[in-house]
Amino acid sequence: MATFYDTHVHLADRVFEADLEAVLERARSAGVTRMVVVATDFDDSRRCIELAERYPELFAVVGWHPNEAARAPEDLRPVLRELAQHPKVVALGETGMDAFRLPADPARREPVLQLQERLFRQHLEVAAETGLGCVIHQRAIFDRTLAVYVDYAPHVRGVFHCFAETPVHLDRVLATGAIVSFTGLVTFRNGQAVRETVAATPPASFMLETDAPYLAPEPHRGRRCEPAHLVETAKVIAAVKQLTLEELSHHTCRVAERFFPKLQAGA
Repeated sequence: MATFYDTHVHLADRVFEADLEAVLERARSAGVTRMVVVATDFDDSRRCIELAERYPELFAVVGWHPNEAARAPEDLRPVLRELAQHPKVVALGETGMDAFRLPADPARREPVLQLQERLFRQHLEVAAETGLGCVIHQRAIFDRTLAVYVDYAPHVRGVFHCFAETPVHLDRVLATGAIVSFTGLVTFRNGQAVRETVAATPPASFMLETDAPYLAPEPHRGRRCEPAHLVETAKVIAAVKQLTLEELSHHTCRVAERFFPKLQAGA
């Protein structure tokens, strides 16, 4: 059986509280041997760390999601520095920018984006200090998100998660030295554009993720996503890339181990 790493999953979400043990067992049975549990705020970050302490195959990413910026502390850096010291914290995030649900009126929109950008930069500053990578979220604001990251790219590893942009956008990300990760979007019937980007992505430049509980791949679309579903995404990407599942496993797990070195140390 080919084995895979789910490099972005929200297992600290309350929707997994009732059956987390069963979720993890299904992941193991499906060959998902490492899972990176990603936070959305500091309470969530601490839950991610607790899960990583409890289960050897789990690792934590700590930080503050841009959609939660309005309730964030003014300065995230002291707590980020503290959390980053934990041996199972493998990156900071998810951080970045999101304009998808913002009002069209620039007078109302721009203050929110400025706040998101300030918090994004704080994550990147601490990542540069600590040597950790950053898990980057961007939605409906690619150019500005990338421009912020470029300022730190020489010193911070970045992954643009849930990547669904065009091959042209992909080239711009890869030119910074960052990588991307793909979700179940590639399996959707209307996902041809994402599959074209997958086809254009070098094997050494992408990872796999579920973003569970969101974006369940076919044939699970519309239901809660979980790490075991990563295999459905892997099957489609392997077909697009004309690779066997074992070859895709080799490439994507090695990329993940380079981006999150502690995954390899924890093997």
